[in-house]
Formats: sequence, C-alpha cells, structure tokens
Amino acid sequence: MAILEVGRLNGRVIAAAPGYHVDIVRDWKQAASRWNGGGHGTIFQHFHWLDGWYRAFGTAVPLVAIISDAATDRQVALVPLIRHLKGGIRIVEFADLGVTDYNAPILGFAAPCDEIEARALCRALLAALRRLPDGADLLRLRKMPANIGGTPNPLASLGRIGSCSLNGNLVVVGDDFDAYRASLKRMELPRSWRVFNRYPGAKFRIVADSDEALALLDTMDAQQHDRMKQLGLKFVLDDDCHATFYRDIVRRGVSEGYAVVSALTCDDEVVATTLGIRRGSDYILLRISNAGKRRSNCSPGLLVIERTMAALHKEGVRQFDLSIGNYAYKRRFGAVQLPLVDVSIALGWRGLPYVVRDLAAQRLRRYPRLYDRVLRALGRPPTGEEK
Repeated sequence: MAILEVGRLNGRVIAAAPGYHVDIVRDWKQAASRWNGGGHGTIFQHFHWLDGWYRAFGTAVPLVAIISDAATDRQVALVPLIRHLKGGIRIVEFADLGVTDYNAPILGFAAPCDEIEARALCRALLAALRRLPDGADLLRLRKMPANIGGTPNPLASLGRIGSCSLNGNLVVVGDDFDAYRASLKRMELPRSWRVFNRYPGAKFRIVADSDEALALLDTMDAQQHDRMKQLGLKFVLDDDCHATFYRDIVRRGVSEGYAVVSALTCDDEVVATTLGIRRGSDYILLRISNAGKRRSNCSPGLLVIERTMAALHKEGVRQFDLSIGNYAYKRRFGAVQLPLVDVSIALGWRGLPYVVRDLAAQRLRRYPRLYDRVLRALGRPPTGEEK
C-alpha cells in the first residue's frame, strides 16, 4: 500500500499521495490569487463565473482544492467546491446549487493525461476531504463532462459516462450558416422573421452596453416569472442570490464578450431576450424569455435563438450549446446530446446510505422505459419529453 501523509499548514489542510498533494483553501479570492497553473476548464470555469458565484451564494462554505505535482510542485488542477449541510449530512460538491450546467476542475498545463495518474489525483483529493477538521460525510460531483478542452477530466474517472440524468445539447455549425438555417425547414424561421418585421420598429440586436444589458435582464426576470406563474411553477432566478449572480456576470462580462445578451424589440417593447456566455468559438445559451401570447405568431423564443446564433456565427462561433434539459425545441435546432458524469462517494459512514441511493438511481437510468415509468409516478416529465 502506498504511503499517504496528511497534515496542516497555516490553517489549511495539506494531503500528499504518490504524485500529488492537495491544498484546500476556504476562501475563493485567496485560492484564485494563488492559482498559477494556467490551463482550462469548461466555459463555466471562467473566473468571472466562479468569482460571481462565490460572492452571490455566500451561505455555502468554500472548499477550493488546489492540486499540485508532489515532485515538481507545479499546479495541475483547481477544483471549485463547497461544503454545506442537507438533512444533517455534510455534503461536499461543486460550487453549483443548480446554477452551473457543467461542473469540472480547472486543469493546469501539467494535468494528468492517463488513467493511472488521474486516479492518483482523485485519491489525493479524497484523502484531503476525509481529513477535513470539521468533517464531511458525502462527496457528490454532478454534471461533469468526460473531457475538458480535449483533455480527459480526471474526476470523471470516478464514475461512468452517461450516469447523470442530465445532458448537454450541442449544435455544431459549419462555415455556411445559411446551409444550417435551410436544414431547419420545419421551424419556418424565415417566415417568423418576416412576421416579426411587420411590427413597428422591429429589430434584433446583441447589446454591448452593460447598463442596457442589465435593464434587459430585469425584463427577462419579469417575463420568466410570469411564464412560471402561468405554469404553476416556482421561479427562483429573481431571488436575491440568483439576481445578484446573473447581474454580476452581465455587468463584468458584456464588455469583454463573455456574457452575451440579445433581444428582439418593437419600439419600446421587449419581445424576447436571451442570456448566454461565450468563449472563443463556443457559446452556451443560459436563459431565454418572451413577451407571451401577444407576439406568439412570430415564434419569438425560437426566433431570438436563431438570430443570436446567426450573429455570433459571423463573429466566429461554431459550437452552440443549448444547455441541459431535453426540451423539444432543442431537438428542432438539431442538437446532439452530450452525456455527463455523476459521482457519489462516501467520505464517512453517514454518507453510505446516500451513495447507495444515488447509485440505485444511476442504475435505473440504464433502463429508459422503467426510468420513465418511475418519473411519471413521481409527477415528473419522462426523459426526452420536456416541452
């Protein structure tokens, strides 16, 4: 058995395993200032996103793991985690709380590329979490992509691809956007655009001014709130934490092109809006809203997505991610599902029942018909049938 050493340095937990040591920092800003490993994560592991998240959701206890090569001391991964209580169980998970579509570490340039090294990294992280002075019962890592920028995600090696109940929805468009648009014949978007243009002052735009983008975000909140109320569903994206988070992303990200806010407007009326994030040739749609039945004859929700895609395509975007959730409109845009990985590991005996339950749910999802029957019994939409 390999030797494992664990200790503390200046109030931080230090764990060492063959090849890697882990420094767990309880302050995001401190961890961010110490990270010099470069590298990459998904578009959600942008420092704007993580900084805004840790500031907005301050009730969660940050546990940011910085993992380094034990021999060279080069940083290989930064894992943005939190620790919180749920039902008396101390859970460690990604900084997410339902906001982030894809969770992953930021991988440094020295990140492991083979399975043996990946598992050594995981063992080092688990050892550090199990020796936290204030304890932890359960590690839940959800919505992880198997690859990050072409590099294997070492944490995904702890689970199985497709074990997550959610998936991404990717639309890859070549250099000819008109050819892609022509493939969407059933949606009749050219007709929708003609109908929309009959309204006085009709126009589409991507907003470059942060104040104007923030005003559109207010409208988006109101439109989405009305829509959820009509459906009899609770809307939380306008509560204090979520509202603070999204406004922080827009305020800091619009001028840099990271946050993308677009709108269909007629004179002073906002007909439809989108909020997304962009990095290079990749774009992810986060939120969408429309004015409701009064303008429904031009399919404003579908139209604002298509116009946003067309505008970003001219700027070099080629991969459009319509985010998690298998709504029918995403299939109409030609989205291909991206499977994700869920992992549950007991950090103590109190976490074992939750691991068993999580693994049972994952196994059930291998049998889609049975899984759909269970979802219907629970009053939830079956997989692939969300509207």
